Amino acid sequence: MAQAKCLGAISITDHDTLAGSKQAQQIGQSSSVRYLTGIEVSAAPPPSTPFSGSFHILGYGINPDDSELNQTLLILQQARKNRNPGILKHLNRLGFDITLAEVVCAAGDGQIGRPHIARMMVKKGFVQSVDEAFDCYLGHGKPAYVDKYRISCQQAIDIIRGAGGIPVLAHPFLLNIRDNNDLEKLFVLLKNFGLKGIEVYYPEHPPAETNYYAHLAQKHELLMTGGTDFHGNLKPEIEIGTGSGNFFVPYRLYEQLMACFV
Repeated sequence: MAQAKCLGAISITDHDTLAGSKQAQQIGQSSSVRYLTGIEVSAAPPPSTPFSGSFHILGYGINPDDSELNQTLLILQQARKNRNPGILKHLNRLGFDITLAEVVCAAGDGQIGRPHIARMMVKKGFVQSVDEAFDCYLGHGKPAYVDKYRISCQQAIDIIRGAGGIPVLAHPFLLNIRDNNDLEKLFVLLKNFGLKGIEVYYPEHPPAETNYYAHLAQKHELLMTGGTDFHGNLKPEIEIGTGSGNFFVPYRLYEQLMACFV
């Protein structure tokens, strides 16, 4: 798909699993598209901050065979797996007839998570869209939300760097931190932990925020990255490389990222 769209480079950064990244690494050897291994690790907010929810730490250029990284991902995958029955139990109590077997069957070989449950809710006509499922039931603080085990931001950054990768904070706008001073302090704190970059370009980042993130990245000597958050048919409105409109990530960011490995 990336080749058909004439994209210059891609990275697959699945949540807490390297399965897709490893598969793409093999395909990428015979493709005209430059490929960079990747991961997205779910982490808990730094304990010294007032923030809640998950911090997503991207890892670019990792060694997919790194033992510590893979062992950590197994723990996170198990935590994700243990979470699903709890979510479905809440949904059942709310009157939604969905079983884990149905979700597993529909998802195929991939690891099961909230997007797959949301998709089943759409399929059964309980909601009109995946976004509605999250906004009304599955998102943080909603009736069917179940928290899960997360490693610390420091651990996530250390593990990614230990695997030879570049740790990057994903989509900062989704952290819902609207005070610019608080956000800048967070960037500085994470940089002190070893963070190397910020995902500046993201489809849900308003233009003003994109510009501000770019300003902070330059001010604090952090790399800028970007991604479309393409999820295949889980989010059919988002296309690989272009999001849901004219969004794109400048190729120079890939070049600057690769320069770190020289």
